[in-house]
Amino acid sequence: MTVFMKREVARRVFAKELMDSTYAMRDEGEKSPVYILTPLGLKCNRVFIIGALTEKTDVGEDSSIYRIRITDQTGSFVGYIGRFQPEAYDAIAEIDVLNLVAVTAKVRLFEGETRKFVSLRPESISIADAESRDYWVVETAKATIQRIREMERGEGENVKLAREIYGTDVEEYRKAVKEALLRLKEEYTVEEEEEIVEEEEIEEEGDIDFDIEEEEIDLTELLED
Repeated sequence: MTVFMKREVARRVFAKELMDSTYAMRDEGEKSPVYILTPLGLKCNRVFIIGALTEKTDVGEDSSIYRIRITDQTGSFVGYIGRFQPEAYDAIAEIDVLNLVAVTAKVRLFEGETRKFVSLRPESISIADAESRDYWVVETAKATIQRIREMERGEGENVKLAREIYGTDVEEYRKAVKEALLRLKEEYTVEEEEEIVEEEEIEEEGDIDFDIEEEEIDLTELLED
């Protein structure tokens, strides 16, 4: 008889929330996976993130382990990729620093000499585009705002446990979400201004018909939360 293990959902979470986490938990059952409980009450074993690859350092013997750092609008994730993760290991070898990357990873909590810290163990990593990153930021902002509301209501076992462990200041995370969205909005504004300049320059040349149709992301409602 073949037993299929249900795979944990990969959660969207900003670096600020995940890297502030210091508590690991396990459900009842001998083979239950280990979860990270975040300050906003998110219980996660796997995450899906998109950000800029800002560090790729060979820290193992014979190029056996890469330490990576991936930065989003709120902070940085740190992870390690070894040969025991063949798909991610082969992919990271071909990706240069400063590329946008999409990563699905398991999360682990380690206890250092002075503090506990969260680390990613990527299962897959690939180059992403700016449009996918922007969508990830918006969807992650929505999910974070929902967790903030649940934290304020104080409902649910994980929320109550997180409040007890972290004494969470929801305003700290609300501010992080707002700053992430404002940065995204600023990038759109800069891109729009550059496109206007390019359009004017091309129209002056008079030999190209310039026509752009874009789907814009409306951040107004999210920024009001």
